Amino acid sequence: MRPDVGSDAIRPLANHEFEQIRRLAHSSFGLDLKPGKEELVAARLGRLVRKGGFRSFHDYYQHIVDDRSGDALASMIDALTTNHTAFVREPDHFEFLRREVLPKLANQNLVEIWSAACSTGEEVWTIASVMNDVLGPRRGQVVASDISTRALRFAEAGIYPGDRCAGLPAAWLTRYFEPADRLGSAYRVSAAMRGQATFRRINLVGPYAWSRQFPAIFCRNVMIYFDSPTQESVVRRLSEWLEPGGYLFVGHAESLTRIHHSLEYVQPAVYRKPVERKSRWNRSS
Repeated sequence: MRPDVGSDAIRPLANHEFEQIRRLAHSSFGLDLKPGKEELVAARLGRLVRKGGFRSFHDYYQHIVDDRSGDALASMIDALTTNHTAFVREPDHFEFLRREVLPKLANQNLVEIWSAACSTGEEVWTIASVMNDVLGPRRGQVVASDISTRALRFAEAGIYPGDRCAGLPAAWLTRYFEPADRLGSAYRVSAAMRGQATFRRINLVGPYAWSRQFPAIFCRNVMIYFDSPTQESVVRRLSEWLEPGGYLFVGHAESLTRIHHSLEYVQPAVYRKPVERKSRWNRSS
């Protein structure tokens, strides 16, 4: 780390520096920083520039490019990405999962669902709770991924302030959570349910692979940050890892009508991969 030269020595973000960061963000993880985001970038990255003792945003950018470990890029991603989420966010999706998807999988010994942009984990534990309600304990598994290492650590710990748990059904708080302190000001996902989730860092615009396909994939409220070509590429890759007849859930602000894809529209923000002749979905649909 360079010696701290003081915040007064840091030069304001110049147009060419914003362009450097914009291109790096787009090429490395698909983030579309449009003109007008200069103040946001300066505010969110300014702390890292100061902490690293860099004299300019260009010096900071060069440090990221030169860092072969990838740690500097990961820190930039954490700073620029928004990890806003909530338990039971967009509840229609979880009702559809409960009513339409999971009953058709009830004969399987293990059902795996991928939460592809899990953020701080509220989506993961909501999916797991619904799976336990419908399938019973230990028959559901959530594989969760995100590009943010910081968000993944938070999600895996499974500890949430009480106000973030306010919207949870009372039965879930009793069954799937436990007090994290004596004051009851925070809750932790139960050890049993934490064992039903695994976490992995995945960049959706980079190379990744799974050993199997999934009957359902949640990838919500992340594609709004991508441009159309990147959205199309991401949806195409997600579709490859979706079982024939399986469902893709996207955010309600993320209609796929403006991009090319092979999925069938089911209802707002829910799409289905066409069913093959020998798919199990044919027998239960």
